[in-house]
Amino acid sequence: MTIQVGDHLPQVTFRVSGPEGPQAKTTDDLFKGRRVVLIGVPGAFTPACHRNHLPGYVANRDAILARGIDAIAVTSVNDVFVLNAWQQQSGAEGIEFLADGNAEFAKAIGLDMDGTGFGLGPRSQRYAMLVDDGVVRVLNVEDTPSKAEISGAEALLKVI
Repeated sequence: MTIQVGDHLPQVTFRVSGPEGPQAKTTDDLFKGRRVVLIGVPGAFTPACHRNHLPGYVANRDAILARGIDAIAVTSVNDVFVLNAWQQQSGAEGIEFLADGNAEFAKAIGLDMDGTGFGLGPRSQRYAMLVDDGVVRVLNVEDTPSKAEISGAEALLKVI
């Protein structure tokens, strides 16, 4: 079942890049007591994600945070090393990158997709959500993985 507005995020463990290498962070570690904009993308460095989706959040980071948002986070079904490289190449300092390498989070929220036809394996659908203390308050899911319209930063800014 797909997560809905008003639902609590499920408990999963992400991997994040830390000063001494990959670290495990649970859903509670990342979302409890915080207002977080969470962006889900099919894959780091993929054309729509790299050229269309993430750049809007990098450019609008300060405007989003000025709305009482504690953090902006991006999750993808990639390993922590790929996400760390993507963060560095994208100039996305101040945005948290959450590795969902086995698609556990994407599956738990019902927003996984099968990319095997393209040689990609299991992936996340493209979405943006506002999470307040672990509860989904806004959820914008794209109908087409190659589009970043309703899940883009400009669209989200209109509803937060």
